[in-house]
Amino acid sequence: MARNRVTRILCVVDPRGDVPALERAMAVAHERDVQAVALVGDLSGPLATTEDYRAVFRALADANLPAYWVPGPGDAPIAEYLREAQNVEVVYPYLHGVHGTIAFTPDQHVLVAGMGGEISDDPDAPRDETERLRYPRWEPEYRLKLIRELPEHQLVLLFATPPAHKGHGMPGSEVLTELIASHRPRLVVSGGERGSELIGRSLVVAPGSLGDGYYGIADLHSHEVELEDLAGAAA
Repeated sequence: MARNRVTRILCVVDPRGDVPALERAMAVAHERDVQAVALVGDLSGPLATTEDYRAVFRALADANLPAYWVPGPGDAPIAEYLREAQNVEVVYPYLHGVHGTIAFTPDQHVLVAGMGGEISDDPDAPRDETERLRYPRWEPEYRLKLIRELPEHQLVLLFATPPAHKGHGMPGSEVLTELIASHRPRLVVSGGERGSELIGRSLVVAPGSLGDGYYGIADLHSHEVELEDLAGAAA
């Protein structure tokens, strides 16, 4: 795979096992000169099996693009997800789950990190990886502290939970907003109500659910974002 400079990123949320929709989104990526894919949220539907995750990861692999993802609250129990993520990353080294960890783009210019599941701002909230992926506020803080120890790169953060933005009146996590302010990523891809905004100098993109046909394309250099739908892409 060519190590193209990553500037344009396809942003996808909540495929929920809709492999045909994911395959159409991957076709759009090639048509629109995208160099990488960022996927956040529920990868598969309720009661997902290893085969369900395998199908989603196969669709990502077939696109032959670097792809980075974090799971959603519904991707529980986590053992099923982790087993298939580990298997696919061994076979396809350009695919990377970044749930509580980091990965670089092939050109080594962009660092991608993230935290999946539902993030609570309560430090004493119960942690769950069996019935639902749910984490207290200290978990993303602890898991992503490695970013501070690395040389400065362009940074992309992936969160299944949207960050809070004061004054907007929308639900979101204050701790994720604090992490964005602290790490100053170039781009944040998140779940939540469809739209884009700036938190400080960080572009936050919530493209909307792929299950509803929505996706986005974000440009790291220009900070431009295109929020589109598959129906329009097929027209």
